[in-house]
Amino acid sequence: MKICLLGNNLTNFVLANVLANKKLNVDIFYTQNLILRKNESSRTLAISSDNYVYLKENNKKLNVSAWPTKKIKIYVEKKKSEELFEFINKDKNNFFLIKYDEIYDFFLKNLKKNKYIKFIKLKNNNTKLFFKKNYNLIINSEPKSHITKKFFYKRLEKSYNSLAYTFLITHKRLQNNIAMQIFTKHGPLAFLPLSNSQTSIVFSCKSSHKIQKQEIKKIIKKFNNKYEIKKFGKLENFTLKFSMLRNYYYKNILSFGDLIHRIHPLVGQGFNMTIRDIKILSFLIDERIKLGLELDSSILYDFQNKTKHLNYIFGSSVNLIYDFFKLDNKFNNSLSTSIFAILRKNKFLNKYANYFADNGIKI
Repeated sequence: MKICLLGNNLTNFVLANVLANKKLNVDIFYTQNLILRKNESSRTLAISSDNYVYLKENNKKLNVSAWPTKKIKIYVEKKKSEELFEFINKDKNNFFLIKYDEIYDFFLKNLKKNKYIKFIKLKNNNTKLFFKKNYNLIINSEPKSHITKKFFYKRLEKSYNSLAYTFLITHKRLQNNIAMQIFTKHGPLAFLPLSNSQTSIVFSCKSSHKIQKQEIKKIIKKFNNKYEIKKFGKLENFTLKFSMLRNYYYKNILSFGDLIHRIHPLVGQGFNMTIRDIKILSFLIDERIKLGLELDSSILYDFQNKTKHLNYIFGSSVNLIYDFFKLDNKFNNSLSTSIFAILRKNKFLNKYANYFADNGIKI
């Protein structure tokens, strides 16, 4: 049995690793350069504790700088020095912060050595090649592919009319294991620790017009009461939108990763949703293999039935959080101050909030 993955991205690399562990042959088609230049991206991934364990279980050699975060503290504009809410799990870390280019590079090097994996350069976006090879399954996570444009264009979308800015700061050494999310009038601002001397910043600005780095520095200075900053890294930006694909599959082709769901980065759950999807797809494949059945489109049907509604509920919940704090800023944070005063006292809600961040929604 043979599976085709379209796209050279981390989603496909993690999925390919899981499939190769099942001794399935996997072809990874790519159009762009496979190797990322060092420090090419300031992108940082927040991987939940359970999902990080899953990655390590599927690759015993996983060796990347994964910085543990003990707490996540929430603040608002009006009370920027007094926490509104705190996510803490006494039994384990909340999540691990990992640089995208480091984990990408690790999986790429390992997959190149794997006898079940083959990388194929796709010339001129020639998707006819997929069908000639008679793959059992074709899994597509490439947004610019002909397959995406032809079969997977119907989706629910919401534009936030916002840009997210990401960069790294180097600062004086300190104990750095608490992440912070500040809901400012300009948009959510996150400080995500990467080491005792480096932190990733994600600023989701409520404007579709690009702003200069100096303006962002002023906002950072206003809300930063923790770091003695020595250096600002490369600034990157991307457009923010909510997107849910209406149909995940066509015949034996499955859309995957960001193609089936994109959410606001304020809770750092985008890649965690993808890992949870990988777990479910892996389980469905295992079921077929145990029964001696071929891998066919019935797996894709089952995958959509098991994940689509949960992904929509989870994504909509993140939307609700974003809209609440957007409204709250218009009322000078009076809504959040009173509501979270009640939530902090409720042990069940505190426990569920941590479970939601680690496991998503399960029904």
